[in-house]
Amino acid sequence: MSNRFIASPDRLRDSQPQLAMWSGIECTVNRVGDVYQDQVLRTGHHHRHEDMDFLTKLGAGTVRYPVLWERTAPYKPDELDWRWSDERLALLRERSIRPVVGLVHHGCGPRYATFERSAFERELPRYARRVAERYPWVELYTPVNEPLTTARFSGLYGHWYPHANSDRLFVDLLLRECRATVRAMYEIRHVQPNAQLVQTDDLGYTHSTSRLAYQAEFENYRRWLTWDLLCGYVVPSHPMWSYLRWAGASEQNLWFHVENPCPPSIIGINHYVTSERYLDHSLDGYPAHLHAGNGQDIYVDTEVVRAAPGQRLGLSKLLLQAWQRYQIPLVVTEAHLGCTVDEQMRWLGETWQQALMARCEGVDVQAVTAWAVFGMYDWHCMLTRCEKLYEPGVYCLRDGRPEPTDLTRMVQRLAAGESVEALVPRGPGWWQAKPSVLCIV
Repeated sequence: MSNRFIASPDRLRDSQPQLAMWSGIECTVNRVGDVYQDQVLRTGHHHRHEDMDFLTKLGAGTVRYPVLWERTAPYKPDELDWRWSDERLALLRERSIRPVVGLVHHGCGPRYATFERSAFERELPRYARRVAERYPWVELYTPVNEPLTTARFSGLYGHWYPHANSDRLFVDLLLRECRATVRAMYEIRHVQPNAQLVQTDDLGYTHSTSRLAYQAEFENYRRWLTWDLLCGYVVPSHPMWSYLRWAGASEQNLWFHVENPCPPSIIGINHYVTSERYLDHSLDGYPAHLHAGNGQDIYVDTEVVRAAPGQRLGLSKLLLQAWQRYQIPLVVTEAHLGCTVDEQMRWLGETWQQALMARCEGVDVQAVTAWAVFGMYDWHCMLTRCEKLYEPGVYCLRDGRPEPTDLTRMVQRLAAGESVEALVPRGPGWWQAKPSVLCIV
């Protein structure tokens, strides 16, 4: 994990290709109680053939696209319905759009193999092998999207099935998702030796008052666990080893990753305005629903852009941290803001600028993803309730049909290689403490 030589901006201009635009479909299939929610159905993308034309018009050469286990084989492992994915992947291939195929996206697996049971890590690799056999030309895969984040939401915070508030279950879910990823990639590569793992997770940073510095330090180590496990970094000297053992992880399961490393070919950084956090031990002025604790202190966990915006690191510094830790190419695999179109454009513009700034520091950032091409439903409540609240994405659904917006045109122009400065609306975003300095590569 040592740092390597960081290239100068002049050297980068000669050696790095242009920052690319990717796109992505919000495709979560999560379970709340006994009900599975499907964003591909809720946004109507499942039924609209013309969406593939809208996707093509963006000009992005790579798309994160679902061939989700819970959608293809929801009832029995040997009853697979490929009709939808056959049609959609054929259209992507015909249009020369490279898919990053996702197999589980914030999901727990179908009912016969949910991820609190050993069947998950047995059946997901079987499904991955079948996907690879059916689409042997596909080379980019994300078997499990955001393992750490999904394990937190399902095992620690109780948002999603199995609705636990337990360090033990959180760790068990995370390790099982990561073992299933290793085994899924083994099966995929048996069919397609050139297959690459694009491993996504949320990357932020936790700030705090001095009293809570110990908790922030813990969370800033924990944020790396998905990639650290897959890279085989979690050994007894790792800062999280003792916690994982305390929470019930066996040495055998921890050593599995050391003995079977499966480092990503590309690290996918998902970063939102909520990703950088602030822990405040002073509860005054915060609503009661934000109060939390760790058994030692009671505190508020909120967005740094609201509580202490001057402390915000910004995406470029986080990308640099990830590069220095792993020396693996990076892609910003999600960049979305639920707000007005102008603010969405400012957020995408800042993300693009921050990626360019990181490249100036020698970071191999290859692309930024325009996330949620057709929008999403009910992420305001973390998909815990079905309130039918729609957030537009790159396109806005009107009367069930995607309509282009100024954000659509911005994505198209960035994909075509235009400079970002002229595309960002005047004025700062609501989250910006001060303008960023842009370094063009």
